[in-house]
Amino acid sequence: MNDAFLFADESEPTAVVNHGHWKVLIVDDEPEVHTVTKLALSDFSFNNKSLQFLSAYSGAQAREIIAANPDTAIILLDVVMETDDAGLLVARYVREELGNEHVRIILRTGQPGQAPERQVIVNYDINDYKSKTELTAQKLFTVIMSSLRSYRDILSLEQSRKGLEKIITASIDLFSAHSMEQFIDGVLQQLTSILGCPENALLASSSLVAGSVRADADPHDLVVFAGQGQFAKKEGKPVQEVLDTELLAAFDSALHSRSIVYRDNYLVAYCCSKFTHGSLLYISGLPGLISENQKKLIELFAQNVQIAYENVQLQHEIEDTQREIVYRLSEAVEHRSIETGNHVRRVAFICYDLAKAYGLSEEEAERLMFASPLHDVGKVGIPDGILNKPAKLSSGEWEVMKTHTSIGYDILKNSKRVIIQAGAIIAQDHHEKWDGSGYPAGKKGEEIHIYGRIAALADVYDALRHRRCYKQAWSLDDVLAKIVAESGRQFEPKLVELFSQRVDTLEAILQKYPDTQD
Repeated sequence: MNDAFLFADESEPTAVVNHGHWKVLIVDDEPEVHTVTKLALSDFSFNNKSLQFLSAYSGAQAREIIAANPDTAIILLDVVMETDDAGLLVARYVREELGNEHVRIILRTGQPGQAPERQVIVNYDINDYKSKTELTAQKLFTVIMSSLRSYRDILSLEQSRKGLEKIITASIDLFSAHSMEQFIDGVLQQLTSILGCPENALLASSSLVAGSVRADADPHDLVVFAGQGQFAKKEGKPVQEVLDTELLAAFDSALHSRSIVYRDNYLVAYCCSKFTHGSLLYISGLPGLISENQKKLIELFAQNVQIAYENVQLQHEIEDTQREIVYRLSEAVEHRSIETGNHVRRVAFICYDLAKAYGLSEEEAERLMFASPLHDVGKVGIPDGILNKPAKLSSGEWEVMKTHTSIGYDILKNSKRVIIQAGAIIAQDHHEKWDGSGYPAGKKGEEIHIYGRIAALADVYDALRHRRCYKQAWSLDDVLAKIVAESGRQFEPKLVELFSQRVDTLEAILQKYPDTQD
């Protein structure tokens, strides 16, 4: 061939531990160029990774290979192949059509006059321009090394950008469980980017609750809380299902020593929390020795993650406490009606199921579920003689009974809490009827809030299926017939249809939370 490489003598290669490969695509229509390039770089290593060579002998073949290997680090690209500008068209394809801004493109030409350097540099997004005759083995080594450093830094910046994007997105709603996982995953990505090891990482937290710390700490108590690389989408799985024997041993060592354990190319860092039995941070692909500054960064990360995690746990504890108070107060009101048992719990879960089937969002369905136990809170204002009368109420007594809707609304309406506000709506609307014949306001159709419409059906269904002081429990067939008959009168037709489709699921709720005297 006309364009020869001039290779200087090289020193004996040193043995390295290989932790992966950098992909290098050689694009040239002369097979000798491929052979000589691979020979010159056969012992090349950067960040403990060797080179993996891909070969293309035309521009068309190069486009196929780079499209199938978007993680290619470097393209050594000839200009003149099947056409005089085949290589330039490949460069334009990579940048403009594939949108690959990461790969470093080194243009190599044996005919510089065919593609003048100044014109090519200005018009094409390439990273270096070399004449084949000037690429000695040493210069080839230098250009590959500098290009890989650039590629590594670009990947690190991209990882950092993605991590920051996740953190910003998660910060919109930091205190929900899903966003917290996203937040930690983002910070994890930032940390691995800063350390230069964007490979595999996970944070595992104890599945045990606060106050359950044991002297015989065991990594088998840990579950994956956030992960990336091979641990992506493993959240919630026990660590013994995702770790090999060696890693489990390292986790055990870090957990018992309550310290950071360093191995060949990974670390396991212990971090503690008042809410967990212990959390462990695992990062692999470490680039050699970890500096003291990097160790401090790891420790700071672990502390901050735990602080954030504890804040979320506190928020959830507050929310759980509020919900339990709603349940217990509602049950206290219901227990004035001596026969009701688990009525409020069943109504809550029935409301949630129907709300999801109706098309309400998860947030709306949960709000309805947590607020629905307050539907009869106004019964605190109804005399026992009326509330527990085993016979039919007189017209006057019935008018008094009907006031429980307005009483409940008045009790709850001034709250600034969204669940209590929803409870006020349900208390007021759950005895309104689709045809306008209900009380207290005679609302009709969609004038009745969807919370009230769903709670009304759930309340009637549960009441009919259980014994009351004035009646025995109805059979499922009788209840179905009654509710279907009230479609378009007492209940919204769409809800009745959904109810009929989901009755088996709703019956399972009744069986799970029975009244003790049924």
